[in-house]
Amino acid sequence: MDPTPLGRERGPRTVSATEKAQAQQVSLRRIAGLFRPHRTPLAVVTAIIVASSVISMASPFLLRHVIDRALPQRDLTLLAWLVLGMVAVAAVTAVLGVVQTWISTRVGQEVMHRLRADVFTHLQRQSLGFFTRTRTGEVQSRITNDIGGMQSVVTSTATAVAANLTTVVATAAAMVALSWRLSLISLIILPPAVWLTRRVARLRREITAERQRELADLNVTIEEGLSVSGIQLAKTLGTGPALVERFRGSSARLVDLELRSELAGRWRMASMTIVFAAVPALIYLAAGLPGTAGTLSIGTVVAFTALQNSLFRPLMGLLNVGVSLTSSLALFARIFEYLDLPVEVADPVDPVPVDPRRVRGHLRLEEVTFSYPGSDTAAVAGVTLDVPAGTGLALVGETGSGKSTLAALVSRLHDPTNGRVTIDGVDLRDLRLDDLAAIVGVVSQETYLLHTTVRENLRYARPDATDAEIEAAARAAQIHELIAGLPDGYDTVVGSRGHRFSGGEKQRLAIARTLLRDPRVLILDEATSALDTETERAVQRAFDALAEGRTTITIAHRLSTVRHADQIAVLDHGRIVESGTHDSLMDRNGRYATLAA
Repeated sequence: MDPTPLGRERGPRTVSATEKAQAQQVSLRRIAGLFRPHRTPLAVVTAIIVASSVISMASPFLLRHVIDRALPQRDLTLLAWLVLGMVAVAAVTAVLGVVQTWISTRVGQEVMHRLRADVFTHLQRQSLGFFTRTRTGEVQSRITNDIGGMQSVVTSTATAVAANLTTVVATAAAMVALSWRLSLISLIILPPAVWLTRRVARLRREITAERQRELADLNVTIEEGLSVSGIQLAKTLGTGPALVERFRGSSARLVDLELRSELAGRWRMASMTIVFAAVPALIYLAAGLPGTAGTLSIGTVVAFTALQNSLFRPLMGLLNVGVSLTSSLALFARIFEYLDLPVEVADPVDPVPVDPRRVRGHLRLEEVTFSYPGSDTAAVAGVTLDVPAGTGLALVGETGSGKSTLAALVSRLHDPTNGRVTIDGVDLRDLRLDDLAAIVGVVSQETYLLHTTVRENLRYARPDATDAEIEAAARAAQIHELIAGLPDGYDTVVGSRGHRFSGGEKQRLAIARTLLRDPRVLILDEATSALDTETERAVQRAFDALAEGRTTITIAHRLSTVRHADQIAVLDHGRIVESGTHDSLMDRNGRYATLAA
């Protein structure tokens, strides 16, 4: 959550030395590696570019012959062939340009697709802790804004370098062939062009990094302010105007950054335009000087001037690629930062093969300790529990005692700092994550529903589930009658995060979704907390029937829901202080009895 108070507009972010270093340390070799799988099409594109550049260089020589020979000699046959040649050169280069664009764009889009998919896949492998530490909207901004900002560089950089470099070299060779003396005059454009380009590139890289951070802030504001929960909070607290001001401030800073970026490029373009406009004048002056007068034909001067003018576009294009690539290093740094994140909870190198359907569900926690990153206090400390297959364990205790943390360790949302958690004697860290997800099902107190139909929300748990199986799971969760009574039944759209349903209805949908997977170990983390008493009894009866042959872990504040559990563990500050059945714990008159009072 953004710590900035809603009522105070944030100023521009201060760029840390680490962020600057990241932008500078991006390896061009790593960027080039993105194109390595596409070497063959890139080689074809390069060949097309070279052929096109060489063919296009015939035009100025044809023009010289038109002016110096065909027109003065009134040779219509030669003139027709020369004109036909000029048209043929234009047609061939145009066709080659279309083919080149198709291949290069396809390669660029495939690289973009792979980059987006790699980032999304890698983030899917991150632990829950990463997402609790990351601002809402930051992840989306990197995948959309940052990768989107790199599109022009990724899709056109390689071909632009090849095309412009080849054209510049071919044009320079043709200019030397026409007149080496005039070519020396044209070289005066290079020093100021390179100097201006380097300055603009450095400036744009800094602006780009700052702009992407501001875009991430804007995305966070949109995500937090325009979600259903955000709107409800803003309306009930009256913070709408403050959110608008926060959005306006971020948007205004983006306007300023875009202006600075564009003006930096425009000043360079204006300066280079003046330089390039002055060079033809110098060429005409040089052609008329006593030392060169009569040595150059009019056709040579005209052809040379045309070549010099045509040099402007590829040379500026080559310099622009340098500017774009340098400024995009900030974007690559932000993307590679995510790709380089270590995976805290990963699949084992050599997973233990297991058939989830044959798992019995014998759960053990052996001296389990866990501390959240950055915390000096263990959330769970030295917990040992033995839950035989098919039995029920209830975890009770005050808020913050470690109940939900234990449940997260069993579902491997986190890995223990010390100790281990096993199912049927196999350490969870030795199981594939997909196998574990099929074995352990979770219904938490925070229900998340997708913005789609009821049917698809349930089928999300098991894509191959039939309509009959979906309906059976809904009946077991005591929600079928309500769904059937909706205007579109199971095809009713639940709305953003399921806000068209009450809290109890959403939780019963979540219960049905989990039961559809038929897990051997079922975790109910305050799963009935939002249900009224009557509905809670109905769902509890369904759970009692479904718990047969299943290992169940129930977390609850209302002890009435766990009194029939096979064993109850009372937690306090991450440690088990009591354990036993309901009757035995009541007889002790200890912490459990106090909670039940």
